[in-house]
Amino acid sequence: MDLPTIWFLLWGLLWAVYFVTDGFDLGIGTLLPFMGKSDTERRIMYDVMGPLWDGNEVWLITAGGVTFAAFPKTYAVMFSSLYTPLMLLLFALILRGVSFEFRSKVENPTWRKMWDGFAFLGSLVPALLLGVAFANIFKGIAIDGMGIYQGTLFTLLNPYGLLGGVFFLTFFLVHGSIWLAVKTEGDLHDRALKTAHGLWWVLLGAAVALILAGAFATRLYDNYLAHPALFLVLAFTVVCLLGVKFYLAKGRLWKAWFSSALTIVGATFYGIVGLYPNMLPSSIDPAYNVTVYNAASSPKTLTIMFVLAVIFTPVVLLYQFWAYRLFKAKVTEEDLTYDEA
Repeated sequence: MDLPTIWFLLWGLLWAVYFVTDGFDLGIGTLLPFMGKSDTERRIMYDVMGPLWDGNEVWLITAGGVTFAAFPKTYAVMFSSLYTPLMLLLFALILRGVSFEFRSKVENPTWRKMWDGFAFLGSLVPALLLGVAFANIFKGIAIDGMGIYQGTLFTLLNPYGLLGGVFFLTFFLVHGSIWLAVKTEGDLHDRALKTAHGLWWVLLGAAVALILAGAFATRLYDNYLAHPALFLVLAFTVVCLLGVKFYLAKGRLWKAWFSSALTIVGATFYGIVGLYPNMLPSSIDPAYNVTVYNAASSPKTLTIMFVLAVIFTPVVLLYQFWAYRLFKAKVTEEDLTYDEA
């Protein structure tokens, strides 16, 4: 396996880890106005996200950094073609982060309600836009031979792109509601569990629709048909998705959450392996495709990056494991005495 291919797979893995870690934060933030029936419950929901959300977003920065360093042409074309949705995504994430910090600064219901609204928008918009962006990448973007985007924001809001947005949003809602059930108790725990059960069926419908639509709107299945063993990736994803429902029914919430995490990894690689060797297919002409080979940095750069990744990635993973282990206990009303949420 050559270095560009290795880095392409690592690129996909970084996005998958980001979707797993920040996905439940985005889901809980979107559920905030519907699930939090009182200020105390909303404070608990903030505390469930609070210790981990900024560490989770490190993976988003890492994925963007790897795109820039390993595939500079992909970075340039992606960020110019998807400039508007990516800027909306960035502003939404900033708004969410500010809401976490500012909500508790003033003891006023109107003030807190305003920041709750910003936290909701700052979670809903990224979840939708990530789905729209990746669905359009799988479908193909209107880039010409110079790598210049020949469409508008509304070009990206095509049926397959919107279906991708619905799929991502639903997935994050299920992932977030399971995490909320794991971390809470009482009525909030029961409502989160009931929500996860109900939304799982919506997620199943969105997943089936996206898989079927992919056969008509994308060329993802070309690789699968050429190498049928790749269907194991899709089978793994489906088994994990069914495992989410199975463990929810058994009341084994940690296993349900890990099944959800593995489903996200599988769903990401379902798209990644179908995309290869393209990174940004052109919907205008396949000759304009941005691939792992015409976008990759020099072999020397990729080699140095690989050595650094082998050394430092385990360190980051160990730190994140330690952080999750440190804050593994349930969040209760008594815990609110010691914080400013």
